[in-house]
Amino acid sequence: MLNPTRFDNALNTLGAWLLALLWLLPLLYAVWSAIHPSEFSARFDLLAPLTTDNFSKAWNAAPFPRYFLNTSALVLAILIGQIVLCTLAAYAFARFEFPGKDIAFALVLVQLMVMPDVVLVENYRTLHRLGLVDTLSAMALPYMASAFGIFLLRQTFKTVPRELEEAARIEGCGSFGVLWRVYVPLARPVYLAYALVSVSHHWNNFLWPLVMSNSVETRPLTVGLSVFASTDQGIDWGIINAATLISSAPLLLAFLLFQRQFVQSFLRAGIR
Repeated sequence: MLNPTRFDNALNTLGAWLLALLWLLPLLYAVWSAIHPSEFSARFDLLAPLTTDNFSKAWNAAPFPRYFLNTSALVLAILIGQIVLCTLAAYAFARFEFPGKDIAFALVLVQLMVMPDVVLVENYRTLHRLGLVDTLSAMALPYMASAFGIFLLRQTFKTVPRELEEAARIEGCGSFGVLWRVYVPLARPVYLAYALVSVSHHWNNFLWPLVMSNSVETRPLTVGLSVFASTDQGIDWGIINAATLISSAPLLLAFLLFQRQFVQSFLRAGIR
């Protein structure tokens, strides 16, 4: 007689493999079409010749070094701003008492239910009045304060024992000293997990950079990729997928190199 526990485990394993395969299919197709001539983009012939021409054509069709620089600067600026602002806000909500604290935190939670696209027009009007259109600053400013980051760090800080804070104050630390020496080190796994989410999201963000960038000097990778899908140049899926792999290569490489650290950070963040 089949053990129900083993049957459930086998069923869960099969479902996980099926989901993983469905997730990998688009990536596998992108790799296939990128390393084969265009006539084999929709023909799966195991004897099809391999080529790197699609990568060369994609790299030469757009200023990818500039796009990488813009995207890296944008993602780094947003991440630094989020870490600083979210840390200070979370520390205040977790350990200080001030008038309107509960109302302010409720407003932060409300922002979790508001999609950024809803305020896109108003954000554009505000930044246009400030004269920041077509700048990396304009793309980064609306994302500097993250309601999700504040909530995540606030919940993490509340798990830190008060005794550690009191011991740090006895040693002569002020509020910022306690934050830097006690709370930040203990929340390091949460910071790493949040940084992964933030970097991957803003590396792939498309709509807001598309609205704010009008020139190559400020165009990030996601907006630059749209040149390959323009109908006036024709659609070559081999070149499009080669450009997509070039754009996503840094994230894929970072995940492969730091996979264990990423998984452990998410697990520790979830346990907290």
